[in-house]
Amino acid sequence: MKTNFLKFILVVSLALNISILGTAGYLYYKNSKYVSTPFGKKINKEFLFKELSLSSEQKKMIEGKSIPFRAEIEGMKGEIVKKRKSLIDLIRQENPDREAIDNVIAEINKIQEEIQRMIVIHILEEKSLLDRGQQKKFLDFIENAMTQGRQIGCPPSIEHD
Repeated sequence: MKTNFLKFILVVSLALNISILGTAGYLYYKNSKYVSTPFGKKINKEFLFKELSLSSEQKKMIEGKSIPFRAEIEGMKGEIVKKRKSLIDLIRQENPDREAIDNVIAEINKIQEEIQRMIVIHILEEKSLLDRGQQKKFLDFIENAMTQGRQIGCPPSIEHD
């Protein structure tokens, strides 16, 4: 009887582990089709590559530049989140120190300025890999993202994440 109970527990545990791994794999696969733009939106990266009619060499070069760029930007965004939390902590104080608040705001602005500078440099680097027609489509896409906040090739459920 005890052996049957242990076998049952083992089967339940195995089924639970398989379902968790399956769910994690599905979510990874689903999210790997999308990348975050520096503007905080998600886009279908394959759509953008097809829309620009990139050669396999261009695609490889752009992906090679984008991965470290995105990692660095995400790290800087994490710093901004930390600074904002410290700003809220300062604001919560009984007698907030306005000079300290101003300093944290200045630090946040400095990081945001650096992010903007890095984005422009990255856009220029990617633009240099494209021919004139691709550049126009690429810059039109960026203009749309910056001015209207809409993304091309992105399902509505992802657009506002």
